[in-house]
Amino acid sequence: MSENLLELDHLSVSFDTPKGEVEAVRDVTLNLKKGEILCVVGESGCGKTVMCKSVMKLLPKNCRIKSGRIRVQGEDITDYKERDMRALRGKRFAMVFQDPMTTLNPTIPIGKQITEAILKHESVSKEEAKQRAIEMLDLVGIKDANERFKLQPHFFSGGMRQRCVLAVALASKPELLFADEATTALDVTVEEKILTLLLDIRDKLGIGIVFISHDLGAVARVADRVAVMYAGKIVEIGTVDEIYYDPRHPYTWGLLSSLPALAKKDGELNYIHGMPPSLIDPPPGDAFAQRNEYALAIDYEKAPPMFDISETHKAATWLLDKRAPRVVSPVNLKKRSALWQQIQ
Repeated sequence: MSENLLELDHLSVSFDTPKGEVEAVRDVTLNLKKGEILCVVGESGCGKTVMCKSVMKLLPKNCRIKSGRIRVQGEDITDYKERDMRALRGKRFAMVFQDPMTTLNPTIPIGKQITEAILKHESVSKEEAKQRAIEMLDLVGIKDANERFKLQPHFFSGGMRQRCVLAVALASKPELLFADEATTALDVTVEEKILTLLLDIRDKLGIGIVFISHDLGAVARVADRVAVMYAGKIVEIGTVDEIYYDPRHPYTWGLLSSLPALAKKDGELNYIHGMPPSLIDPPPGDAFAQRNEYALAIDYEKAPPMFDISETHKAATWLLDKRAPRVVSPVNLKKRSALWQQIQ
């Protein structure tokens, strides 16, 4: 069996639309190990969610895996049909979405929803499934689980509902969890509790987690590695220290510079000028070239390969070519170090 829980090998995913083919995920290669938290960051529409839904086979009918392979624990599931996937969802991998009310059935008690998830994948009695469900509620920090087992979702706060969604996702003990913007709709205090909960669950169960987020502060608190995604591609990947202390791609510089803690002296936030390109007709070179003030002539002609910076750190930018002029990261290192201390 592969040491990797998840392997994406040159994965490309497209949508067929009336205006043409949208290349939502383009030639993505990455892996996730047991007990690791990989955070995927990038602007809305860059392909983060589609990439994860491709593994779960939760894509709409007009979407298809164009090329590449998907392996879960060494098993190639790229061509699996819906019948095959039903046996894997919940058991091998599960997904938590941003809004728990779109995941939970508002009319069914929380405990019954967790129990049903267990009974679907395991041959256990209803009483044993109920006890497991109560244990899951305890695991995710729901107090008085025996009493709250019988309550519908509307009796819970937003943060508590998100914990309940986690309990449903973890009910059949999957080894891989996708968390798609799982803290975005929560206030700062509740977000911190959910992040701590994810870390506790990882440590107790040893599962691997793919965490999708726009919040670079949240990412820094939980990530082992970070993948930066732009226009359907992974443009930089490395350990959390490498991405925050030694970013190499201009897009990563832009994301970090836009953090509130790195705002200008007058309080104005930094931002990345321009808009991502249309993925119906992606540019021939580097998709970020039009927004990149450090772009070279070759960026408009040829897409850069992934350059190795270290064994764990890679970035797709022509600035790393040995022939390129030396450009120093514009992100203020002193401010970034202060930010890092704040979020640790």
